Amino acid sequence: MTEVKGFGRQKGHKEIYRGAEYVVEFQPKTKLEIVVSDDAVEEVVNAITEAAKFEKIGDGKIFVSPVEDAIRVRTGESGDASIT
Repeated sequence: MTEVKGFGRQKGHKEIYRGAEYVVEFQPKTKLEIVVSDDAVEEVVNAITEAAKFEKIGDGKIFVSPVEDAIRVRTGESGDASIT
């Protein structure tokens, strides 16, 4: 989990500080990066969608990307064994 800033359809908003108006273009966001085995992708996507869905702008997006490999540094395990 990473705290990030960004904007989509929400755009920015205006604020006033010491009498000066300025535009805040980025909104605080949370970025999740989750690596799972291929057979768990659909289940994880469904779980995130159900938990995060409020049917409002800003609910987020899910990007599914292949991961070539994963290696657990401590043991040298690779592939699915390294992510469980």
